[in-house]
Amino acid sequence: MEENNTENPEINKEDNIHFQNRIDLSELQQAVKDIRAELHKVIIGQRDMIDMLIATVLSNGHSLIEGVPGVAKTITAKLMAKTMQIDFSRIQFTPDLMPSDILGTSVFNMKTNEFEFKPGPIFSNIILIDEINRAPAKTQAALFEVMEERQITIDGKTYKMELPFLTFATQNPIEQEGTYRLPEAQLDRFLFKIEVDYPTLEEEIEIIDTHHNRKQEKTTLVKGIVSAKQIEKFQKQVSDILVEKNLIEYIGKLVHATRENPFLYLGASPRASLAILQASKAFAAMQGRDFVTPDDVKRSAVPVLQHRVIVTPEREMEGVTSKQVIKQMLETIEIPR
Repeated sequence: MEENNTENPEINKEDNIHFQNRIDLSELQQAVKDIRAELHKVIIGQRDMIDMLIATVLSNGHSLIEGVPGVAKTITAKLMAKTMQIDFSRIQFTPDLMPSDILGTSVFNMKTNEFEFKPGPIFSNIILIDEINRAPAKTQAALFEVMEERQITIDGKTYKMELPFLTFATQNPIEQEGTYRLPEAQLDRFLFKIEVDYPTLEEEIEIIDTHHNRKQEKTTLVKGIVSAKQIEKFQKQVSDILVEKNLIEYIGKLVHATRENPFLYLGASPRASLAILQASKAFAAMQGRDFVTPDDVKRSAVPVLQHRVIVTPEREMEGVTSKQVIKQMLETIEIPR
């Protein structure tokens, strides 16, 4: 007797396996598809960067985007913000920037004879910090509380950020003159470090051709796709994604291995474990799955860990990078079945 599929479950046509998600991710998947389409109106290639920025939003995290000048770091982050119907603020970091230039300051009101707080540009939903490593340590430290706790404390008073609150920061890895190394405590607050490479030859030709033929300002091509309410809904759905016990153990083993690896001077903290967990859920949701697979964990590992670990000076002199060490660990740690 033939089975009657009246419940209309999702069907994998390749192997005819029937399954149904516990969470309806169709709206989230459509939003991801639409955001990609909007960004690709302007951005040629850079698919990994775009996907990681989307995963950053879904994970309610922050991302550090690193690459040489001219590879579309800033414009991609700016256009990503434009696809979301929320407030956007851009801060250009410079050596003379003070914490009050970011957070805001108290100003004396002559009429009321009282001090009034004037909010700085950090009071927005998406913050784009351009060349974050240009500002000194004092200004960097001003971001610690707001990135972790979504609040700032000034003159003994706490001000909560309006949610969603996300930070995209860019930095140039080559030109180090007039820059300041980001404190480890701040690096640890970034969900991902996204490394942006040069485009391929085919992409380069397409970039030139598109620029030559474009008749309107590129930022006007991108329109808003999702609202703050939708982002909140998607973030809640991502947090509800199923993670099996053996995958949680896999994440724990991977992060713990960074603390025992002889090539690493500094291993990753438990915050890194939680970041891999959340990023893996986001990547799963983006593919329409309500459960995490080992591939989601492996995809998350390098961008989550590479800026949280430090290679020993001896290995660094030999040209070993943190990315290479993490990839080697992924090959040696047994993948759960």
